[in-house]
Amino acid sequence: MSQITNIVVFDGAATPVQHTLVPISVEKTGKTTNRIEALWRGQVTSLPTYAQVSARMSLSRNPKSGVWHVDFRIEVPVMESVSGANAAGYTAAPKVAYVDTSGFYGHYHERGSIASRRLCKQMVANMMTNTPTTVPAVTAGIIDELAAQLICVS
Repeated sequence: MSQITNIVVFDGAATPVQHTLVPISVEKTGKTTNRIEALWRGQVTSLPTYAQVSARMSLSRNPKSGVWHVDFRIEVPVMESVSGANAAGYTAAPKVAYVDTSGFYGHYHERGSIASRRLCKQMVANMMTNTPTTVPAVTAGIIDELAAQLICVS
């Protein structure tokens, strides 16, 4: 099982920028669902905490249906642009205008296997990257551990 560590990821800008998300917390909640949720957040010193890029991972199981629920998402806050001072010379501090969110989720039956979950995950990954050929399934990393192996970081 992975220990929670930094996530280093490049964005999709014309000149890609590397983002390092640091671990913030891992929490286990719920008496019946046994939900585990992990949180990472950027640490850009010039941005307020609420404006940092963040990532969330969760794993839970519905005890009645036996279905595993996995979720991984990235949230990218977009700051509003400050247009200058008012008549009294006051310039408001910038705020988050909106948050773009993207991610991966899966609902997997308890009778499923690592191979079937990995196949499903890889098909989504291939569609996201427009991969028109066969590629070996990714079998490492925190997303594969979450989706295929049903393991959440700790």
